[in-house]
Amino acid sequence: MKIDGPFYARLNDAASEAERLAAIGYDGVYTLEGSADPFLPLVLASEHAPTLDIATGIAVAFPRNPMHLAYQAWDLQRFSRGRFMLGIGSQVKAHIERRFGAEFSHPAARMREYIQALKAIFACWQNGEKLDFRGDYYHHTLMTPMFHPGPNEFGPPPVLLGALGPLMTEVAGEVADGLIVHPFHSLPFLTDAAVPAVLRGLAKSGRQRDAFTLQINAMVLTGDTELERAAATQSVKSLLGFYASTPAYRPPMEAVGYGELQPELNRLSKEGRWEELGARIDDSFLDAFTTRGEPRDIAGKLLEKYGAHADRLAIYAPYAAPDSLWKGIVSELKQA
Repeated sequence: MKIDGPFYARLNDAASEAERLAAIGYDGVYTLEGSADPFLPLVLASEHAPTLDIATGIAVAFPRNPMHLAYQAWDLQRFSRGRFMLGIGSQVKAHIERRFGAEFSHPAARMREYIQALKAIFACWQNGEKLDFRGDYYHHTLMTPMFHPGPNEFGPPPVLLGALGPLMTEVAGEVADGLIVHPFHSLPFLTDAAVPAVLRGLAKSGRQRDAFTLQINAMVLTGDTELERAAATQSVKSLLGFYASTPAYRPPMEAVGYGELQPELNRLSKEGRWEELGARIDDSFLDAFTTRGEPRDIAGKLLEKYGAHADRLAIYAPYAAPDSLWKGIVSELKQA
């Protein structure tokens, strides 16, 4: 199991942040596409912390053409000397249509074709295959020498898909190289819904589980003192309330008996009452969606919870905590 850390840096501090995360002991870092570009900071991370694996976790796919992402991924794979993973996801309909101004329809079928298109482009560049991809959503049939980047000495980058619903998760198993499990998940949802969907997809493609990377984002709630843990709890509750207000995220809540809370939180979000979302998150909800406790307990709890499933474990902690805390947890995970 490899341990990944969140790479929230912007360009002006990306180099020092990458060095800091490498010093903590992480095997890799992943960016999130929020209020900044997810690709550019990874260039500096690779340059200044070359031992780290780098990944987008995720980049939003549908507003971008597969060819655009293919060129970016190819360059980062080459620059990082084979340490790049292209993590992509669909986002939700409102963001694709209203924030990005792009088309959103049949997301699972579209994503399946999107990844197939990426793989066809990679095969053209790496193996000299003719580019002749013709799908319902994407067409790529032209690659002239001027625009051909040539084979990548480190091979094509793996494509990981962030997914939550059963159809999209099955698509990951069928055509992607790995699944990125969203931090908003419950263990019953992971074991009873996500993993079986991956296995169905793998069976469709005739692949085995060991040919596939399962990266699980684990939301961790901890702190060295009671005061620090209380502050972390408030931050995490607010984030969980925000996630839980999204209708697409209801299945992990239903798996632990909180399905009826989702419409209430969605109503509050539509009324602009964002500050009230976290107040609806109780301790049982925290236990279902996070790994929490004192720092000395976290590594053991993470291994007990995810050790049978995760190939890569991505720590997700949306609050301030000292590097020494994470260094100890990461070290214990690696020793175990």
